[in-house]
Amino acid sequence: MANLFSIFEPSSSIFNLSINWMSTLLGLMFIPYLYWASPSRWSLLWSKIIQTLHKEFKALLAQSHVGTSMLFVSLFSLIVFNNFLGLLPYVFTSSSHMVMTLSLSLPLWITLMIFGWLNHTQHMFAHLVPQGTPFVLMPFMVLIETISNVIRPGTLAVRLAANMIAGHLLLTLLGNTGPSLSLSILSILVFSQILLLILESAVAIIQSYVFAVLSTLYTSEIN
Repeated sequence: MANLFSIFEPSSSIFNLSINWMSTLLGLMFIPYLYWASPSRWSLLWSKIIQTLHKEFKALLAQSHVGTSMLFVSLFSLIVFNNFLGLLPYVFTSSSHMVMTLSLSLPLWITLMIFGWLNHTQHMFAHLVPQGTPFVLMPFMVLIETISNVIRPGTLAVRLAANMIAGHLLLTLLGNTGPSLSLSILSILVFSQILLLILESAVAIIQSYVFAVLSTLYTSEIN
């Protein structure tokens, strides 16, 4: 079991450990190249994705401020890049670690809470009790809404990390059984891994989108 989860562990060497975690920021070097290089189908596709997400996030925020929606577009870009980077062989998957996912969700949540309670105090209190709640149930609703609000960064972090870990573990389990199988069964296994890799690519995009959309919705509640 230790060997199975070793794919999620950075090297014990300090130098390799630093290189592994630095791979999280590689997107900052490659993504700007799409805008400076000559137009290609990939750069046009990425620009279309960015524009679509920007329009959707701006609609969810119910405001025309460009910087706020682009913040979550950048968050999506960072997560989806690291998710796809983890699908490559022998590459460290930073988005499968709670220290990475919680570092994205917790500061964002704390910032929203500080901003909301300082600038929209009455709205924050009113949000704890849904409209139409009976007077008897109000104390319970405040408790439930408070707990729901407090665990938001944890649920964002766990959802992303758990989905990345599950797919990588399944790919590793199938790959470890390959050497002990016959040639005919091995061909079926390779085909299954290809299908699973396609599924993991879809999960990488979906989980990045879910993380960004939920963060946008939490922000819209503050505003």
